[in-house]
Amino acid sequence: MVEKNVIIDVEPGLQARPAAQFVQKANSYSSEIFIEKDQKRINAKSIMGLMSLALARGNEIKLIADGPDDQEALEDLASFVEGT
Repeated sequence: MVEKNVIIDVEPGLQARPAAQFVQKANSYSSEIFIEKDQKRINAKSIMGLMSLALARGNEIKLIADGPDDQEALEDLASFVEGT
């Protein structure tokens, strides 16, 4: 299991199109992937869960991945969230 705290730096945050793109990326990995914010943990492969967090640009979240490709998934998703 790997974890990383990241600051959202995509406009307008993880809402609408960026949220859909994030979930699509997350679903391309076999690892379990979660996002934690304010002690609430959601499955990062669920668009409804992601939208429930209402993640705006500048919010800090924790990405958590556990599985055979967890390190690769974490790096790819963190890069996407950080806008790099």
